[in-house]
Amino acid sequence: METKIIRVAQGKESTLSQLYINGIFQCYLLEDKIRAVKIPSETAIPNGTFSLKLNTYGAKNVDYKKAFGKLHEGMIEITGLPNFNFVYIHTGNIIKETAGCPLCGFGFVFIDGNYEVSQSVATYKMIYPKLAALAKLENNKITIENNFQF
Repeated sequence: METKIIRVAQGKESTLSQLYINGIFQCYLLEDKIRAVKIPSETAIPNGTFSLKLNTYGAKNVDYKKAFGKLHEGMIEITGLPNFNFVYIHTGNIIKETAGCPLCGFGFVFIDGNYEVSQSVATYKMIYPKLAALAKLENNKITIENNFQF
C-alpha cells in the first residue's frame, strides 16, 4: 500500500497538505511551516520516506482512548524522522494545535495568512482505521513530498 502526504500550499506559519492512500485522496492535513532550521513544535516534518506505527503509551494515547473508545488502538505515529519524535496524525483545526504534527480535516480555509482545517474529529474517525491497518503492516511506508515552490 502506498501512503503519501503531498504538501500543496504554505501560509505564514502553516503548511497545507493532502493525504493519499493507494492514490486516493483521503483528507487535508495541516502542519507547521516548513523551515530550514527546526524550531521545536513549530516546524513541519521533513520530506522523505518513513514508517507508521501504533504508539500505545503516553498521555495523548490515554486521552484518545477515552475520546474514541474501541476505535482507538494507539496513536498513528510517523517514525524514522530525523530530529523529530512522537509525531502523530491527530485531531485539531488550527496551527496552534499542531505541536509539529499533522492535523486532519475534510476541508480548509485561509484566514489571516494561515491555513486551518475543518471537521477534524469526523475526518480522524474516517481515516484512523485505514492508517491503523497500514501501521500494522510490516515494512509499511509513508512518503512526504512538496508539490509547490516555497
